[in-house]
Amino acid sequence: MAEKTGAEITNGTGGSACPEAIRRALGAHTTMTLAYADEDGPQACAVLYAADTADGGADGAGPVLYFVTATGTRHGRALAGSGGRAAFTAQQDGQEWSGLTGLQGRGRCRVLAGAERAAGWQVYLARFPFVAGSERLRGALERTSLWELRPDWLRLIDNGRGFGHKEEWSRG
Repeated sequence: MAEKTGAEITNGTGGSACPEAIRRALGAHTTMTLAYADEDGPQACAVLYAADTADGGADGAGPVLYFVTATGTRHGRALAGSGGRAAFTAQQDGQEWSGLTGLQGRGRCRVLAGAERAAGWQVYLARFPFVAGSERLRGALERTSLWELRPDWLRLIDNGRGFGHKEEWSRG
């Protein structure tokens, strides 16, 4: 089998379902680095996330990521004030270059409330059952904002399928 180069990209765009390999990779990780900009310039932070990787059906709605952070943090203020646009990466630490896999993405973040928050919270607790098991931790996180990040573009890099192999998806 010929090795793929970085120039070869598999695309899923314009209303197509998010590729299974990208959904699996989102579900395999738990930490993403969010990048954003505010009045002081660009900044990044790491947050734990839980992914709802349903394909969204024919409309290409794609996966949804949930994370917890206070609106008073620098990134919380920036995301609430900038229309919520952010870029992010997710990958496992300590990988060998020949098997490196990771995700890059862009999307819109927003704080959830009511039924949307309750539904997102269930996804978060399913991914992090230790939160539900600790009354103190659960209580602290329940008092903090739950955010949704809806990616509109995702790229999976998977060197295990050939150096520089990329698979992309964008919301239609």
